[in-house]
Amino acid sequence: MRNGDTITAYIGLGANQGDRAANLYNAVARLSATPGVTIKQMSTLIDTPAVGGPEGSPPFLNGAIAIETTLGSHALMKVLTDIEKELGRVRREKWEPRLIDLDLLLYGTEIISSDNLIVPHPLMHERAFVLRPLAEIAPKVVHPTLQMSVEGLLDNLREAR
Repeated sequence: MRNGDTITAYIGLGANQGDRAANLYNAVARLSATPGVTIKQMSTLIDTPAVGGPEGSPPFLNGAIAIETTLGSHALMKVLTDIEKELGRVRREKWEPRLIDLDLLLYGTEIISSDNLIVPHPLMHERAFVLRPLAEIAPKVVHPTLQMSVEGLLDNLREAR
């Protein structure tokens, strides 16, 4: 991305502790207040069972947003992790219950693989709780490595069950 260019990115939202909806809307408001970030669209929020975490974890509220940004992918990821910290997220173990979870799902058509960032999100195509809200706001967007639309990925997941 060249300086000053705008790119469309998609962010997955999740929370399963505290006031889940307030946590998600607070995170989106903080992101919206970030220079170089404009929220374009937000999905409805869906209630989903916790996946992969400790047994008995409370259900998640999940959603997705589309943003336009002039931030680079790593700068955007830093903003997301900073917002998580500001809202009280502490990372102790993988897939534990959390107040807020912000995942960079797609960053334009870029494929990024570094020590601290992998885009497209490596598990998004396997997770209905990611694909359902994303398909609501971006059904025709194509996953850059799988070369399938978000709605196609969701259809494949439904057929596999």
